[in-house]
Amino acid sequence: MPLNYADSDLKLSLKASKVLIVDDQLLSLIVLKKILSKHFIVNTANSGEEAVEICKSNTPDIVLLDISMDGICGIETCLKLKTTTQTQDIPVIFVTSFENQEEDCWEAGAVDFIQKPINPETLYRRVRAHLTIKLQHDLLSQKVFLDDLTKVFNRRYFDTHINKIQLSALRENAEYALLLMDIDYFKQYNDIYGHVEGDAVLHLVAQTIANSLQRPSDFVARYGGEEFVVVLPHTNEEGARCVAEKIKSNISGLGVLHKYSEFEFVTISIGGATLLQSDEGSIDILQRADKKMYAAKAQGRNKVCF
Repeated sequence: MPLNYADSDLKLSLKASKVLIVDDQLLSLIVLKKILSKHFIVNTANSGEEAVEICKSNTPDIVLLDISMDGICGIETCLKLKTTTQTQDIPVIFVTSFENQEEDCWEAGAVDFIQKPINPETLYRRVRAHLTIKLQHDLLSQKVFLDDLTKVFNRRYFDTHINKIQLSALRENAEYALLLMDIDYFKQYNDIYGHVEGDAVLHLVAQTIANSLQRPSDFVARYGGEEFVVVLPHTNEEGARCVAEKIKSNISGLGVLHKYSEFEFVTISIGGATLLQSDEGSIDILQRADKKMYAAKAQGRNKVCF
C-alpha cells in the first residue's frame, strides 16, 4: 500500500524536487524549463556527457532526456545512468519527437516517454506523478534503511549496497575507499555517564560523520554498536585519508567530556582501505579496514590508519 503524505508535506517536497532537463537544442531547454520551473527546481544540461557528471555530483530526483543529441545519444546516456550504482535509481523520462524508438526507451530503463510537441499540462502532470512515486519510495527506504537512534543508514543498507558499489568499481576500473571507525572507550563512557548520554553521543557522532562528507555518493552507516562505516566511491587512498582526518578532527572538535579517556573528550579511531583488483568480494576490503582500525587503537587511539 502506498505511503500517505500530508498534502502540505507533499507540496513542499515536490517544490524542492530537482529536475534535470537534457537536450542539445537550446530552444527545447528554454521551453521545458519555463514549463517546469514554476513547480520544481530545474537544472539543464546540453549533452549526455554533462548530464552523467551532473547526476553524479548533484543528484536530481528525475531526468528528462532527449534521444537525439551530439556526442552520446539519449539511449546511451540512460544506459550509463542505469549501470552506475550511484545514479541507477534516478527515474528517466524521454521527451522526443521520434515515434519509432519507444521500445528502445523502455529497454534502456526509462519510466515514461513523452512525445513532442509538448502539452505543458501533460508534461507537468506526468513529471509530478513520477516525482510523487519517487518521494513515496524514498520515504519507505528511509524507514527500512535508517537507523532509528543515529538517523544515518543502518547495517542492512550497507550490506545491500556495498557489493553493488564494488562490482561497479571493478567494472569501471575505478577505485573506492572504505573507512571503518569506532568510538574510543565507549563502554566506559556508558558506565560513567549512563546509556541515555551514551545514546546522545552516538547520535551526535553519527551526524558529525555525515556532515563531514561532501559528495552525494558518499555515505555513512551504523555498522553495529559504536562502530560506523563510511563508503567513498571513486576515491583513492589520498582522498580517503583526507576525509578520515576531517572526520577525526570534527569528532575531537565536539569537545564532549570523557573522564576515562586520556584525551579527556570523546574521540574516534579510523581504519581505512581501498579496493584491490584481487578483492573477490566486499568482505576483503572490510577485513582490511577492520585490521587497520584495530591498529589505530593499538597506536594510541584517536588516529587514522591505512
